[in-house]
Amino acid sequence: MLTLPHRPIRIAVAITLAVAITALIALVLWSILTAASGGATGSRIDIPHLLRMTSIQAGLTTVLSITVGIALAWALNRLRFPGRDLVVGLFASAIVTPGMVVAFGLLSIWGRNGWINQASEAWFGISIGSPAYGLSGILLAHVVLDGALAARIMLARLDAIPTGRLKTGQSLGLSAFQRFAIIDWPALRGTIPGLAAIIFLLAFTSFPIVLLLGGGPANQTLEVAIYAAVRQDFDLAGAVLLAATQIAVCSLVILAASALAPIPTNFGASTPPRWRDRGPARSLQALVLLGCTIGFLLPLTAVLVDGVGAGMGRVVAQPAFWWAAASSLVIGTTSALLTLLLALALALGRGATGSGTLRTLLGMPAFAYLAVPAVVLSLGFFLLVRTLGIAPSTAAPFVVILGNSLLALPFAMATLGPPLEAIARTRGKLIRSLGLSGWRQFALVEYPLLGRDIGVMLALAFCFSLGDLGVIALFGTQDFQTLPLMMFRALGSYRNNDAAAIAAILLIGTIAAFVGLPKLFERIADAAR
Repeated sequence: MLTLPHRPIRIAVAITLAVAITALIALVLWSILTAASGGATGSRIDIPHLLRMTSIQAGLTTVLSITVGIALAWALNRLRFPGRDLVVGLFASAIVTPGMVVAFGLLSIWGRNGWINQASEAWFGISIGSPAYGLSGILLAHVVLDGALAARIMLARLDAIPTGRLKTGQSLGLSAFQRFAIIDWPALRGTIPGLAAIIFLLAFTSFPIVLLLGGGPANQTLEVAIYAAVRQDFDLAGAVLLAATQIAVCSLVILAASALAPIPTNFGASTPPRWRDRGPARSLQALVLLGCTIGFLLPLTAVLVDGVGAGMGRVVAQPAFWWAAASSLVIGTTSALLTLLLALALALGRGATGSGTLRTLLGMPAFAYLAVPAVVLSLGFFLLVRTLGIAPSTAAPFVVILGNSLLALPFAMATLGPPLEAIARTRGKLIRSLGLSGWRQFALVEYPLLGRDIGVMLALAFCFSLGDLGVIALFGTQDFQTLPLMMFRALGSYRNNDAAAIAAILLIGTIAAFVGLPKLFERIADAAR
């Protein structure tokens, strides 16, 4: 029988926090509705077209990413080669690689003045156009990121297959196809619904990739249309209708996702292959791995090659760059710490209750940001502070920090939730018998076991904030901008060299944080044991 430690304070704090997040989102939406009803007329926005386009690209992204993820995880699980751990870590970093950096890398390769066009004109005297723009570019950028993320998650599931089951399969002489159907697929299929829901939400609420690669109104999605309605036309009525549509669709997905098993984001070292196929299957695995590695690395390589060039010195010599970099670091650090507090409070409360209904309800606020568009969230905050008589420029940093914390919260919950719940269930009787208080339980039992998880969570939150454009895009000024906004403005002014340099700096910073923070906190936790 399951015996959990009695922790009413943890449950009460989690419930209070969940209610507060829900009330905050409701207040933001109420403020927008009030403003729209008071000063807007009819809107000419074609919502059915936008909903259809957004759903098509999100659905195609999900199908393609899951397919690529399964193929890549299958190949990585079978192959052994020098540098395998590095390649596995490379795909794990997809979760924090800024979308606008990948989009810029694809433009460097496939854009009008990209590598492919330059080579084609030099060798054949013809141009291939700009395949990076439009639906094809949007899908490619999303699959580069989400396919790699799906592969790393499913590789963890394949690595967890019991050794005894593999030995039985080997003794039966199963072929590569038979092993996948009988052993691998049952291990993967439980992860696919929750993973598909997360990828669909990420694609449905995608902002910088669609903004940079959309190529015009024909491929505009709800998120970009909301930004255009607010920033360009100040069409509050249209923005509210778009936001309501997006929230309605995402809420249905979130209701299902919150009841499914959380998708883990703590990616440790991958288990070396214990069963390697032969013949055509092995050749196919090598081909899949080579193609996916090139597809993921090429845009990032293009960013580094184009960025570490003539534009780097000019960019770092600008005082505006250092102000933007300082703003990004301060906002990223603060939002990461706030995300840690929010995720710990919710996860500790979920782990302390045995009620499935309450666990689901406590998990739903973590998905609030995926349901509410970034530009709508920031607009609502500014309408609120304007009503309260606070200058928007004064409130802007706090709005960005809170918005970025909500952005990272789903992944923070997925990182800290499963291990905290496992600790409560496997060590619950021991904790009760020792009479540990809630604080001593955390200090003596949970924190020492969560060192790397906390480091991973902080790295995720920091990197999400460092590369986010959605929250800052609506209200950034010349006196308050982050590196992503500075990069976006450079692209808008056709200063591509400056944009390339900033993209390279963002890429280096996110990878350094993603690799370094988990190791740092793992050492701190080991010292506390």
